[in-house]
Amino acid sequence: MTDEYPNFDEYIRQGEPDKREKAGYWQTAIGLQAVDGLKVSNYLQDTARKHIEGDITIDEVRELVNQYYIIKNTRGVHDDSTEEADRVSSNIVKVLSSPTFDFSTGGYQSVHRRVFEGVMKDAGELRTYDIIKKEWVLEGDTVLYLNWEDLRRAIDYDLEQERAYTYKGKSPDELIKHLARFVSGLWQIHAFGEGNTRTTAVFTIQYLRSLGFDVDNEQFACHSWYFRNALVRANYRNVNKGIEYKPVYLERFFRNLLLGEQWDLRNRYLHIHPTTEWSVQPNLADPTSTPTSTPTSTSVYILNTDSKFYTKNNNIIELVRVVGYEEMSLKQMMEARILKDRKNFLNYHLEPAMKERFIRMKYPDRPNHPRQKYLLTVKGVALYNELTKVK
Repeated sequence: MTDEYPNFDEYIRQGEPDKREKAGYWQTAIGLQAVDGLKVSNYLQDTARKHIEGDITIDEVRELVNQYYIIKNTRGVHDDSTEEADRVSSNIVKVLSSPTFDFSTGGYQSVHRRVFEGVMKDAGELRTYDIIKKEWVLEGDTVLYLNWEDLRRAIDYDLEQERAYTYKGKSPDELIKHLARFVSGLWQIHAFGEGNTRTTAVFTIQYLRSLGFDVDNEQFACHSWYFRNALVRANYRNVNKGIEYKPVYLERFFRNLLLGEQWDLRNRYLHIHPTTEWSVQPNLADPTSTPTSTPTSTSVYILNTDSKFYTKNNNIIELVRVVGYEEMSLKQMMEARILKDRKNFLNYHLEPAMKERFIRMKYPDRPNHPRQKYLLTVKGVALYNELTKVK
């Protein structure tokens, strides 16, 4: 087991798209093990590189890991924590590599089952007992987790409320606050006996991708322990100690993740009684880089280039501005843009907008649906909201 964090930067910074994507999944999967103080083996890292290079499939990775520990355990060399980290990491990559996503209670349970397959006997099953967990950031106190009898009903309720929520007209600040509330509420239920933070993280990544966000894997990879402690602070209140819920730390995680901000995500800022040195969490970005959005006479918009909503493709910007909050057919979009060449429109307008996840199909599972329409993703809505602020 290595003492250093695995680094796949050569693939992420300079690699081919497929290798870059796989490397991002591995960094996220391995980084999330830090939530429970686990580290992967050198063997897993070497095997992961073979997968990134395209030499083996993710299913072959999982089988190699399985055989590795069968042989190792037969020889009497046991390291349960490393085995869990290796198995769970490869399972997470398998989940993240899948384009499917089930936004339901069953889907949430499925994520837990798939992530902890081969590790937990009760993977995917809701807990049948109440729990407490002593937290360092709370000086040994615990978050009040939901009682076990109401778990399914609570998950159903939270997911239904989120499904009904509309992102239309919401600013990036409102969007971040809402996402933080939803994710922290889902985590506070603590549906499973173990593995709740890793399950919530994977489910959140999948959900954000389904909304059209290009999720920055580095945040979950490098700051998974901060993510967990931020969830703790967002759900802890102690009136006698003068401590209120503090969702701001989780919001700053999401601001880095989705807006490209640079808050210093270190755990010491999250302690309920931080020292003077750690009492103010700084934003490491240039304070003058305030997002702006102003058009020129040629309708080319100047946006904050550090923002996750930024695109330098003016065709995408114009298409987002045309679609707005509507659902439009291919014909309607072309007419609105005053374009007649269908092939040109698809190649240089619609497909790039969908590839960068600003626009999505209403019926993604049936591309040729007779009533197919196109609408903005959450990322597209955020960009549209920025554009329409301009007078």
